[in-house]
Amino acid sequence: MKIKNYMEDVVIHLLYNIVRERDDICKCEKCLRDIAALALNSLKPHYVVSEKGEVYSRVLNMSIQFEADATAAITEAINKVSQNPRHPNG
Repeated sequence: MKIKNYMEDVVIHLLYNIVRERDDICKCEKCLRDIAALALNSLKPHYVVSEKGEVYSRVLNMSIQFEADATAAITEAINKVSQNPRHPNG
């Protein structure tokens, strides 16, 4: 049985769109993983176990509020990681 937190896909997709548009964010893998983890920890998980559940999640993902919540969590995580990066020279 496979269980997936669909929110991971949403955050990763939005994160890469956000960082692509900004030059003030460190784009190293460590910072991107930290940003994604912080954002996911602040969002309610959305688990799916079937293809039907995944389709439902994709429809839910189209909600403006749903995307706004994920974007806000990512933005907050970007600010935290940017202020305290876990790598040298940062």
